[in-house]
Amino acid sequence: MRSIPNRPCLLTPTTPKVDRPLFVFLPGLDGTGQLLRLQTESLSGYFDVRCLALPPQVLTGWETLAEEVTELIEGEIRRNPHRPVYLCGESFGGCLAMQVAVRSPEIFDRLILINPASSFRHSFWIRWGSQITPWLPEPLYRASTLALLPFLAALGQIELSDRQALLEAIQSVPQQTSVWRLSLLRDFELGDLQLRRIRQPALVLASAGDRLLPSIDEANRLVRCLRDARMHILPNSGHTCLLEANVRLFDILAACEFLDAPESSMAASC
Repeated sequence: MRSIPNRPCLLTPTTPKVDRPLFVFLPGLDGTGQLLRLQTESLSGYFDVRCLALPPQVLTGWETLAEEVTELIEGEIRRNPHRPVYLCGESFGGCLAMQVAVRSPEIFDRLILINPASSFRHSFWIRWGSQITPWLPEPLYRASTLALLPFLAALGQIELSDRQALLEAIQSVPQQTSVWRLSLLRDFELGDLQLRRIRQPALVLASAGDRLLPSIDEANRLVRCLRDARMHILPNSGHTCLLEANVRLFDILAACEFLDAPESSMAASC
């Protein structure tokens, strides 16, 4: 796996294309930016793709994280100030994307949230698990990451190599980092009035087979709160849906007419 610098950065998984719309992906709890791997090829046909990488040693709060992500995106915008910016967050990254959107609404044009972990506090067992994580001996913590896989993913829909990539990404997060990021999710709260300030079009993807979080309920709540939002349900997907062989994010964006110039109706309409 590619090494990550000592501070948050934007990885470039494909050849930069500064004349294309900018697509900024904020990853889940692993923070590696590597789990967009199945989606980058199709996305890069339309977008200039960037993936946020959060080094394990970065233990800062939501406000600081949102400020750092904003600065990184502004650096990309300076290369071409006239192109649209798509801000996309998955799980933990969905919470971070909402923090960025509320803090700096001027830096993006469209918002995509994929099974955002803003529903963390509504899942009793995962809140309970996050509270015991700091007290687990290191070997037991490592073993718990393996036990978590069936809840994170619909494993039958993910190729073996991608399952291995998921496990490696989870196990790359030190216990201290995991404890800190879980504490951020426990404390995450954006009120309805704050969400209403987000005026840009938003698309919320929710997996009906999510065993980790109540993503359908949360998507319904977010669509009610955001000014201009719609929901797309993935009927057979798990929490880490972007690793599933039959999920293609670009096709979903096209089918939902969420591109500036929709390419085609490649999939079932939203």
